[in-house]
Amino acid sequence: MASPAKVPNNASNKENPEGANVDKIRDILFGSQMRDYEKRFVRLEDTVTKALDTLREDMTKRLDTLGSFIRQEVDSLSTRLKSEKSERTEAFKEISREIKDGGKVIEKKLSQLEEQMSDGQGELRAKLLEHSKAVSSEIDKLRRDTAAALNREVDVLRDEKTDRAALADLFTEFSLRLKNKFELPEE
Repeated sequence: MASPAKVPNNASNKENPEGANVDKIRDILFGSQMRDYEKRFVRLEDTVTKALDTLREDMTKRLDTLGSFIRQEVDSLSTRLKSEKSERTEAFKEISREIKDGGKVIEKKLSQLEEQMSDGQGELRAKLLEHSKAVSSEIDKLRRDTAAALNREVDVLRDEKTDRAALADLFTEFSLRLKNKFELPEE
């Protein structure tokens, strides 16, 4: 608080000599207390100002420290994020490459299998054709052999078998001989 306004003695005396007297009385009665209050207020104001300055400096230091810490953490997290992103990108590329290589290997194996199957089918067809020709020729030979054997047996049976007419002639001759009516032709 500011001290009560003192009016200079010369000016107050010239204009209002009674007002000057009141100021003097007031200064006499309350002057020492007012000067004491003024000193206290000045000291309190200095203390508060110093405390505010200290608090301001402390808060500035803390905010600077906190800002620095946050920047370091953000930088650290950003670096880690970039690193992880890079690692994952590389891992993804590696997996893609492995899948592509695996696909090529599988495709190659399938192509080889198809080729082997095609070759095997051709070989199997050739063997089946050869076998069917062999079986056909064997069947044809068996048919010819069977027909020849049957013809031989038929011929043997014909040679050995007496036919009905010859048998009838034989019985007729036999019956005539039994009756003594058979006459031998002359030679």
